[in-house]
Amino acid sequence: MNSSISCRSFDAVLCDLDNVIRFYDTSRLAEMERAAGLAEGTTAKVAFEPATDLPVLLGEIGREEWVDSIVLGLSGQVPGELARELGTALLNSPFSVDEAVVALLRRVRGRVPLVLVTNATLDLEDDLVTMGLDDLADHVVSSARVGVVKPEREIYEIAAARAGVGMGRCLFVDDQPQNVAAAIALGMTGVHYRELADLRGALGGLLGG
Repeated sequence: MNSSISCRSFDAVLCDLDNVIRFYDTSRLAEMERAAGLAEGTTAKVAFEPATDLPVLLGEIGREEWVDSIVLGLSGQVPGELARELGTALLNSPFSVDEAVVALLRRVRGRVPLVLVTNATLDLEDDLVTMGLDDLADHVVSSARVGVVKPEREIYEIAAARAGVGMGRCLFVDDQPQNVAAAIALGMTGVHYRELADLRGALGGLLGG
């Protein structure tokens, strides 16, 4: 464990949402892809290409228009109607919350500011209400609302400003190594999240073990 984390070198926690707190179940989509003769993950690969993904993450288009882009990206691989079914299945993939992570973060908020920092769509606020997490954090920095995505510098600056502390006093948690690396380059303490133990270890100095 990084000793700088152990002795609590932060006064605010900035935390990602997807694949840290929220997890999607794409098993139904995988079944559809196999039935269509596509490799599992084909739809997601098309959907998360920057040219397809960035407009929705920047709030320039809605999710239905994102599906239109996915359909276009899948053209030539499957018929248009099936492509739309696959894109819609990805869009509507059910999600769940890691309650152990949520419980830990609620304890965090009792001690220091907590800010969610996420590359998300314009539907994020409704999703947080659905998950019962609209009161989890002090602030939410959504790429679709601020018009900039991780790992761009500005989104980290916005998050630190909303937390009310300097970037050098922020703990940043994310499942994507490039996002963590960008935070560290800005002077933040970074945690690459893979499992609950990563978060527990980082917060030990704050929560008392």
